[in-house]
Amino acid sequence: MKIACLGWGSLVWDSRELPLRSEWSADGPTIRVEFVRQSGKENGRITLVILPSADAVTSKWAQMDSDDPEAASELLRLREGKPNGRHIGLWRLGQADPASLLGLSDWAAARDVDAVIWTDLPPKFQGEEGRIPSIAEVAAYLNGLPDEPRAAAIEYIRNAPAQIDTAYRRELALLVPATAPRSADTLAT
Repeated sequence: MKIACLGWGSLVWDSRELPLRSEWSADGPTIRVEFVRQSGKENGRITLVILPSADAVTSKWAQMDSDDPEAASELLRLREGKPNGRHIGLWRLGQADPASLLGLSDWAAARDVDAVIWTDLPPKFQGEEGRIPSIAEVAAYLNGLPDEPRAAAIEYIRNAPAQIDTAYRRELALLVPATAPRSADTLAT
């Protein structure tokens, strides 16, 4: 069984212990993601999550080193540090496309993929699950962080694959200087 893991953020550049059979390919399915989740951890990052109203971009994907979709989902859940599986998406051949990933079955068929897994966290801001912050709110939040967490948060945005060219990413490049104190650097890569 061929299982694809979708990636668009830190999973791509920091897979950690996630067992992959392949490198990340740039021809993943079309997704709608945006920088609209404030990390609950002390690192202060704003992370990419699926957002139906976001512009479409092409995700990345890698083949999991597993032949069991449930086991692959569990491995992704552990990599993401989530206490339960409700934020891990799983699609199998023969199922309808998930609302957040229209066209997934056609994409999978073209690559002989039998199952697909992905991180499916909701937006979150100021501790409120489901809250979608504006670009101005995200910029003000990032600009208000102390130097070290701010640098890490900006690096997270810069590390996103270049093909994940979102509206927030482009605007934040203009609104949030890449280093403190202010500089001409941008968040875009």
